[in-house]
Amino acid sequence: TSVMDVKMNDKSVYELFESPKPLGVTPDDIGCPLGTLGLPEMGTRFIQSVLVDAKPKNFADLLQISGLTHGTDVWLGNAQDLIKEGICDISQVIGTRDGIMLVLIQQYHLENAIAFKIMEDVRKGKGLKPEYEATMIEHGVPDWYIKSCKKIKYMFPKAHAAAYVMMAYRIAWYKVFHPLAYYAAFFSIRATSFSYELMCMGKERLEYYMAEIRKKGDEASKKEQDTLKDMRIVQEMYARGFDFVPIDLYKAKAHRFQIIGDKLMPALDTIEGLGDKAAEAVVDAAAKGRFLSKDDFRDRTKVSKTVIDLMDDMDLFGDIPQSNQMSLFDFTG
Repeated sequence: TSVMDVKMNDKSVYELFESPKPLGVTPDDIGCPLGTLGLPEMGTRFIQSVLVDAKPKNFADLLQISGLTHGTDVWLGNAQDLIKEGICDISQVIGTRDGIMLVLIQQYHLENAIAFKIMEDVRKGKGLKPEYEATMIEHGVPDWYIKSCKKIKYMFPKAHAAAYVMMAYRIAWYKVFHPLAYYAAFFSIRATSFSYELMCMGKERLEYYMAEIRKKGDEASKKEQDTLKDMRIVQEMYARGFDFVPIDLYKAKAHRFQIIGDKLMPALDTIEGLGDKAAEAVVDAAAKGRFLSKDDFRDRTKVSKTVIDLMDDMDLFGDIPQSNQMSLFDFTG
């Protein structure tokens, strides 16, 4: 499916920004109130809290949220309070710098040049000149809007917000309608600490290790925190009814996950200790013929004994013998 086929007005995609219902799961299943885990610019705890408060319904609302979360003193202590107090909704707050100028011109009929100058001062954190504030009052600009302008320190341009939201929406569309393609791409490109051993051996094993990392709290290492982020996407994938197939040494790619039937085959580099070069060496060796033994595998790939032992523990060698040498027992029985 081409990104050009993505429909930008699909209701079920916008529902992801309100709940995980379009994924066929509940918040309890994935430990998240929304369906935005793994979406660029939309998956962090901060932006999810904004989404929960703002309740976006369409693309324009998402533009506002992108602007609000990239500005300084635009959301916290400003737009968030206005929405919570019921003074206005997400469509009315100041979200992007261009929005100021357009609202002042189109809604309150200020002169173009003055509206532009007000926007430039506000977006740079310079507040409102007394004469500009007087003009805004004369044209009926509400008090809450004027106060909001005075609090802002930096504002995001609408074009940047649009680019971010279009990217997030397109990926969200694939997440809803082509889930395996989405997860294959995410794990191949975005995951930073994916572990075959911890994540691909079933939901129960995954959630056990998630709990172990969470128990450490702030004492968890940076690697463990990154692993937990990837684990949350895997947990979501399992909750949606999808699973992994074991790595096949002759089919697996070095760095890319593959869709095999209705499951995913992880990349070789997800095996702990198997670096980029070693994973590529396995692919190259496998293309030249079957491995006669684990010793043959080690000789041809130069993978360390430690990693080979780990792979053996995970049963990735199947019925490949330890050594090329035959014993008398092979001929008896």
